[in-house]
Formats: sequence, structure tokens, C-alpha cells
Amino acid sequence: MKSATMPNELFLDIREHTRMRVPVPFSCALAEKARPRWFAKKRAGLGVVYDVSLKGARVTTEAPMNPGDQVTVLLRLPKQVAPLAVERATVRWAKDQTFGLEFMHLTSTAATRLKRFLSLHDHPAM
Repeated sequence: MKSATMPNELFLDIREHTRMRVPVPFSCALAEKARPRWFAKKRAGLGVVYDVSLKGARVTTEAPMNPGDQVTVLLRLPKQVAPLAVERATVRWAKDQTFGLEFMHLTSTAATRLKRFLSLHDHPAM
């Protein structure tokens, strides 16, 4: 995501990939990427996805997440039997119980499944 400054100091959000507002929010499972055991306790939780793109998602969860956290994510896309695995995602922003994820590593199979899901729904998020 890039920001451009306007003369009146407003910020324009220019995204490489359009976020799609999902017609019905769907669940996901989150787990903190493996850390050496002397670090803080591993975190995990369930979340609800409200919008998604090829490069990220906006998620609400009760699990504590902070910018910079690395997580694995299982997206439970509607009408699909198996969850879509995102092997590595980074929390880019967090506010209250909502946060933005940037997908850092998707397998080619997962990317194809996500592209197919996105092509079936064309409701850009504002």
C-alpha cells in the first residue's frame, strides 16, 4: 500500500491489489509463527475476515496482535471444504480488535484458489 500526499495534506490510499469486501464475513484461524521458546507465549486465536485481496486481509479477533507480528493463517473461504493456508503473514496495523494482514507467502495453489474466490466476488472495499 502506498500513500500519496495531496496539496491539502489528505492521504490517498493507492493499493496494488484491490481489497474485496466479502459478501458474508468468514472465519479464519491464526497462530503466531514459531519463535524461540524463551520469547513470549505463543499466541493463537480465531478471527473474522471482512475484506481480502491477493496480498492481505482485514481481520477482527480477540487474540492480541501488534504491528510486526508474524502469523500463519487458515482462511475458511465460503463454500470451500478445505481452508486456504497462508504460510506467513505480517500484521501491518492494529486498532482495538481489528488489524490488517499482509500476506508474505502463499503457495501457488493457495494463490490460485484465492484468485478464483476473488474473481467470483467483485465488491471492492471502500
